[in-house]
Amino acid sequence: MGSDYGLENHGLVNPGHVFWNASTPVLYEEAVRRREGSISHLGPLVVRTGHHTGRSPDDKFIVREPSSENDIWWGSINRPIEEHQFEMLFNHLRSYLQGRDLFVQDCYAGADPQLRVPIRVITEHAWHNMFVRNMFIRVLDPDELIAHRPQFTVLNAPSFHAMPEVVGTNSEAFIVVHLARKLILIGGTSYAGEIKKSVFSILNWMLPKQDVLSMHCSANIGPDGDTAIFFGLSGTGKTTLSADPERHLIGDDEHGWGSEGVFNFEGGCYAKVIKLDPEAEPEIYACTRRFGTILENVAIDFNTHHVDLDDDSLTENTRAAYPITHIPNAILDGRGGHPQNIIMLTADAFGVLPPVARLSPEQAMYHFNSGYTAKMAGTEKGLGREPKAVFSACFGAPFMPLPPTTYAELLGEKIRRHNVKCWLINTGWTGGPYGVGHRISIADTRAIVKATLNGDLDGVPYQRDPVFGLDVPQSCPGVSGEVLSPAQTWSDRQAYDHQARQLAADFRSNFEQYAETAPAEIVAAGPAG
Repeated sequence: MGSDYGLENHGLVNPGHVFWNASTPVLYEEAVRRREGSISHLGPLVVRTGHHTGRSPDDKFIVREPSSENDIWWGSINRPIEEHQFEMLFNHLRSYLQGRDLFVQDCYAGADPQLRVPIRVITEHAWHNMFVRNMFIRVLDPDELIAHRPQFTVLNAPSFHAMPEVVGTNSEAFIVVHLARKLILIGGTSYAGEIKKSVFSILNWMLPKQDVLSMHCSANIGPDGDTAIFFGLSGTGKTTLSADPERHLIGDDEHGWGSEGVFNFEGGCYAKVIKLDPEAEPEIYACTRRFGTILENVAIDFNTHHVDLDDDSLTENTRAAYPITHIPNAILDGRGGHPQNIIMLTADAFGVLPPVARLSPEQAMYHFNSGYTAKMAGTEKGLGREPKAVFSACFGAPFMPLPPTTYAELLGEKIRRHNVKCWLINTGWTGGPYGVGHRISIADTRAIVKATLNGDLDGVPYQRDPVFGLDVPQSCPGVSGEVLSPAQTWSDRQAYDHQARQLAADFRSNFEQYAETAPAEIVAAGPAG
């Protein structure tokens, strides 16, 4: 169904055929007819993203313009591009799109009716439009669709390539956000995650100004109505651990925390599926075998059209994009109350952080500002086969246009106001660093998560970690005591001590950037010197 707010309002003229808010079956037909993808056994659409199989952080820019310039957290993450360069790029892109068929989806970002943002995504390819239809909140009322007025618009043209020497980009790929024009341009990359994360970035720009904390987290609700949120970067387990058959899923990746509680930004999930275990992750596995799911860079046998989730020949960052209605126990209105528990997930590649630790509010602020984890191979362009230990503020620095302290202060205020319990859970390595030890089993991690949310760790004895200052429980139902103490899992205690001191030093070094602005009690909540 079309809109009375036409493409000419975005400066687009003389398009070919325009597919307005096409349904999933129509987009399937168009994607296959245009040879954009293949239908696999049981119905998912399998697509390839070519050279770019992950995000391209070096190709993301924000236009430097008067209305936002003084608020942006400029630096290596938020790189500036000048307005005249944006205008040249936009003019080139508009010329390219003339005469081409376009696909338009009008939808919302944000499940809270009072805070949702109307968006429009215009794509060159049918499968990207289907991705948008899966990932954002659909407008179901025909009259509402006709009257839809986007507050932000995304133009996605993967086959269009920038001229870096002319428009100032780093390569032929680009993700450029103009906050004043409320316009996002994406080109030169087919990786669908760029669309999703660009919209997340603009919400991270808008919502804190309304006293709403925007969060890179998953969220679910227990049988007693208790809400939990899970912070963490890609590969730490947000999607896996929140898709719990004993709890109801609010969302797997991006949420807001407003005056009424937690709400999903999206209407779908974007899960990593490499080597997915059907027994350990049954809900996500089932989605890889359903009509309406997009499988990105998943291997397929073109004779039988069966997929192989264990095949990483294209990338480790294989993905499934599916509507949240594919999850049987999802909260369809995407909303929950104020959280009773906050879990901060990390994948410690060095094998020295405990599998679980209780955090004071000050420690929660410290670890939120730090955002330590290990980026896994394939999640970003340029990463090798080895995980890379990184610190990413707010567990999502690449998507935060404002200074990290803006989000951290909001989090701290909400933790104290609602008396939220906070935990650090390591889903990474034990028994040694990557290459020596092994990853903590998902069974142990699930048992730990269950214990934190059920209150089973409230009354057990705790021991203070001498290096990181964390309170570590001495027992946990379903988990051996040895696992809870990482030092005991190493064969060489001296090597463990050395590695722990090194990681603690890395924490302190990273936190120096906040030393002048963070309160003294938060600085003191980090590892010992």
